[in-house]
Amino acid sequence: MTFPQDLRYTKDHEWIKLEGKNATVGITEFAQSELGDIVYVDIDSVGKELKAEEIFGTVEAVKTVSDLFMPLAGTITEVNPALANQPELVNSDPYNEGWMIKMTVSEVTDYEVLLTAEAYQKLIS
Repeated sequence: MTFPQDLRYTKDHEWIKLEGKNATVGITEFAQSELGDIVYVDIDSVGKELKAEEIFGTVEAVKTVSDLFMPLAGTITEVNPALANQPELVNSDPYNEGWMIKMTVSEVTDYEVLLTAEAYQKLIS
């Protein structure tokens, strides 16, 4: 399993890539492997301002539905349009083509409290 060093992670298995005040968010390779084959991604929160750890959508796998949690407070600006027809991108490429949302982060300094790749690996091992 890979955990890119340039990302930060949450205990709820989301990853976030910060670029200025803008960020891209998805679920980790570990999360998608635990869920199994993803068949549907439901995110209808574009334009909403949410707090860290609030639910921004759900991901449905063959055997379960799992909530998706905001890694940081901010406003969702975009949902990955490819996931509507190809939710399996979350399984095949969780850190690139399988991203879930783009957002504007309220407090960039909060990024530092999220888990590094090493800390996340320790959490799941």
